[in-house]
Amino acid sequence: VQLQASGGGSVQAGTSLRLSCAASASGGTVSIIAAGWYRQTPGKQRELVARISSGGAANYVDSVRGRFTISIDNTKNTVYLQMNSLKPEDTAVYICNADAVVVEDLFGDRSRSEYWGQGTLVTVSS
Repeated sequence: VQLQASGGGSVQAGTSLRLSCAASASGGTVSIIAAGWYRQTPGKQRELVARISSGGAANYVDSVRGRFTISIDNTKNTVYLQMNSLKPEDTAVYICNADAVVVEDLFGDRSRSEYWGQGTLVTVSS
């Protein structure tokens, strides 16, 4: 399973960005069970920012609650992170994570595992 993250960039404080994370698999069908966005800055531990189940139940770290919204489009196997009112302290590499099931086309074998994307850089300047 590949997780392709996109949408990062350099923005001014107070503006918005939307990150996307699309899951795909060659030779099989992917279904996301749950997914999340983490962020990483140099010298700090990776932090869970938001997480969502396939049913839409979401949780947020306190520092982003009310500003960020995580959503999922199960038809596209894509998870989004809408980030509003961005602050300089939101600057980080944002990394998507998914707990997903893959059903192989050839024999229908089913497997479940955790996957990580490559990260997308968000830079917020004051």
